[in-house]
Amino acid sequence: MNIIINPLLQAYVDPLTESEHAALERSLLAEGCRDALVLWNDVLIDGHNRYAICQQHGIPFRTIQNTSFESIDDVMLWMIDNHLARRSVSDFQRGVLALRKKEIVSSRMPLAAAPDSAEPAEGERAAPATVKPAMSTREEVARAARLSSNQISQIEKIQKAAAPELVEAVRAGTISINAAATVASLPPEEQVAAVAGGKKLLRQAAKEIREQRAASRPPREPKTPHVSLDTPETGDEPWAASAAAPPSEVERLRDELATLKQRVAQLQKENTALNERIAVLIDAS
Repeated sequence: MNIIINPLLQAYVDPLTESEHAALERSLLAEGCRDALVLWNDVLIDGHNRYAICQQHGIPFRTIQNTSFESIDDVMLWMIDNHLARRSVSDFQRGVLALRKKEIVSSRMPLAAAPDSAEPAEGERAAPATVKPAMSTREEVARAARLSSNQISQIEKIQKAAAPELVEAVRAGTISINAAATVASLPPEEQVAAVAGGKKLLRQAAKEIREQRAASRPPREPKTPHVSLDTPETGDEPWAASAAAPPSEVERLRDELATLKQRVAQLQKENTALNERIAVLIDAS
């Protein structure tokens, strides 16, 4: 039997961890390959991990054909939906699959004609409203992946800016999606160095970047309440009791962090000056 492995389709399958691979291998050795592998002509579209283990140990397997596809895009969409329905797929991989589905769906949508702004003539029907393509918004992609819109945004950033080593780290679960999107803002060589340092260094790098961003944000000025010119100044107006709303907890912490950083810099400067004076006294003694 000539079974073809398409690398593009195989990329949709999340690699098994060592423990997952060992568990599947034990199951196949003990019980055989109970579920049939799914083919599209000669191309394997479901059962890549089972096929590899069966080939390695000479375990017999069955195959079935899915003849409902007309193109490779149909196969891709079927595989994506198949994997999105599985609970074992990681959040990152679900986001990647949902974004890929959006690309395929968008490429298959015919270009909608621009709506005619002119009024229809008497007796003519008005042109139907343009139908919005499926999965055209980040919210729709997030629903398909069972993630938040913010997570989809972070995965998009990882795909665009992350070094391959960082992508592999988030795929393997070494670093979270949120932290990986933050580390992806570093130059590629610094990303690679952080990945080489392991989980602890990756978390530390993400933490330092967030702290630097927080410190660089200027504190927000309190909003001045609106005063109506038509209101008589009796002194009992509700706006007179509070001239400005107090800063939020986040703003207060940011201000404290900026103040502490300035204080640390000042202490380091004083420490350097003291060390220089000590050195001069030692040389003079």
